[in-house]
Amino acid sequence: MIRALRYSDPVVRALEDELQQEYIERYGGQDNSPVSPDEFGPPEGLFLVGFVGNEPVATGGFRRHADGVAEIKRMYVAHDHRGGGHARRLLAELETRAAAAGYQRIVLETGDRQPEAITLYASSGYSPADPFGYHAEEELSRFFTKDISLTATA
Repeated sequence: MIRALRYSDPVVRALEDELQQEYIERYGGQDNSPVSPDEFGPPEGLFLVGFVGNEPVATGGFRRHADGVAEIKRMYVAHDHRGGGHARRLLAELETRAAAAGYQRIVLETGDRQPEAITLYASSGYSPADPFGYHAEEELSRFFTKDISLTATA
């Protein structure tokens, strides 16, 4: 089950803490890119949490990047639940909801020390994009984009 929650919700904050620990392990520090909880509020944004029973296991959200373009942020799956398709389901739901909110394209950034994320995005129809935002100048960052204009009607 996937539910929309506020970015400030304690469930989201706990998974965000796990995600930041993952960044420390993989990159040596937290991701300090600017994120405001209000950016993930409707109508221009949304934050989703995937559950197995009552246990929250996956997160991700979108926020406005530019006219017609949403940015996906904070995709994460808890260690004990990786490999179960949670990230793929959450990504598909984010795309559907972003298209329903009027976005035609999605952009996102991940790092090259997250090969499983790169594989997920590439296998989900994302293609390399020009650098943007907070991490635009970082060597380890990888940028992707996908046209979702047909998602809302598919």
